[in-house]
Amino acid sequence: MPITVKQADDDDLDVFAHQWRTEGIEGDLLPMKVIGRMFRLMKTIEAEVGKCHEAFDLKYGEFDVLATLRRTGAPHCLTPSQLHQSMLLSSGAMTNRLDKLEQKGLIARTHSQEDRRSVKVQLTDKGMQTIEAVFPCHLKTLRQLLGNLDDASRERLVGSLKQWLAAIQD
Repeated sequence: MPITVKQADDDDLDVFAHQWRTEGIEGDLLPMKVIGRMFRLMKTIEAEVGKCHEAFDLKYGEFDVLATLRRTGAPHCLTPSQLHQSMLLSSGAMTNRLDKLEQKGLIARTHSQEDRRSVKVQLTDKGMQTIEAVFPCHLKTLRQLLGNLDDASRERLVGSLKQWLAAIQD
């Protein structure tokens, strides 16, 4: 690997870009630095949020189902179709998550009285207690992950990410 002179505030992605330049790459390497940092951020975020959820015997996807049901308001009940559309999951992935949550006693699936073909997914009392306990930890972890950014930086970041996401989503 070529020896690279590292500036005081350079991170590995700056070094990688410099190495590419040394190897004759002339194109715009900023996208590589942005996306590379995003990947690193996501790995760190997933690990830290995962620690919070694991303390409550939940995986992120299971937390997401409980949180989605909780935020819908009483009676905290949706169809599997409404859940997977809200969470952008395939129906197969949703079924797997619901099976695990039902085994843990955190949700109950019941057939609709109006249409026996329709199934409703509802938080159980244990599920409500679990999401009420884990949610403050979840928010605290997210706040800590953003802790080194001031409010103005957070607002700019939110705006930039929203604009970017809107531009690349279907």
